[in-house]
Amino acid sequence: MQKRRIGEVEVSAIGLGGMPISVQGRPDRAQAIETIHAALDAGVTFIDTADAYSLDDTDFGHNEELIAEGLRGRREEVFVATKGGHTREPGGGWALDGRPEYLRKAVDGSLRRLGVEQIFLYQFHRPDPRTPITESVGVLKELLDNGKIRYAGVSNFNPDEIVQANEVLGGRLAAVQNQFSPLFRSSEPELELCAKLGIAFLPWSPFGGIGKAGALSGPFKEVGDAHGVSPHQVCLAWMLAKADVVIPIPGASRPASIRDSAAATHLELTEDELTLLDG
Repeated sequence: MQKRRIGEVEVSAIGLGGMPISVQGRPDRAQAIETIHAALDAGVTFIDTADAYSLDDTDFGHNEELIAEGLRGRREEVFVATKGGHTREPGGGWALDGRPEYLRKAVDGSLRRLGVEQIFLYQFHRPDPRTPITESVGVLKELLDNGKIRYAGVSNFNPDEIVQANEVLGGRLAAVQNQFSPLFRSSEPELELCAKLGIAFLPWSPFGGIGKAGALSGPFKEVGDAHGVSPHQVCLAWMLAKADVVIPIPGASRPASIRDSAAATHLELTEDELTLLDG
């Protein structure tokens, strides 16, 4: 499988997004573990999770615990990223908490659930309007300095916020995770900025999200049919061609899904095909 870099570390060019195996509609635990194992067997060495990937506040941290279980005995094969700054509410609602005191507790909880002494990549999940970004990202700087995390990242940041975060971190911002898909292309400026700065760009929901299968019709299906592959593979190959900092993290709840996604690293698209897909 192709490789990309987060910081100085090489990871697979396609990662596994853990969210679908923990939120509403998630598979049973056996299938979820099988999906994680299928990712590793397909050459995936990067998994993205978050403490808030759960049904609601009653099983907060579910995905981190599930990832840790799935990696038991194979921990050295993969690099795990997680996020903090989102909270869950009764009934499944989402809320934000970017306060430094909250984030310090959140990272300790993630360390415990993942069963590690240092988190490979820790990301501030989403800006909290009630807390200045400098304060929230300042906690990431603390975590880098005290060794609790190896690399720091941010998620759902705009270009100005990315620049600000990188300044707070003293140029040590390693990754930006934003929504990007054929249906949602407004993160192109963030992608271009990351390419300029050499920061990994991690598109979440690269296929458009749950219930958005139609996003991969039209040219993505046309190109897929020409190559004898799924439009999902075409979508990921299109993203990989954008810049060498792009590492898509498609979610999967079935082994077949992540196997198909991982195969996208072997798909080479022509310039004409890329132009068609960009249209």
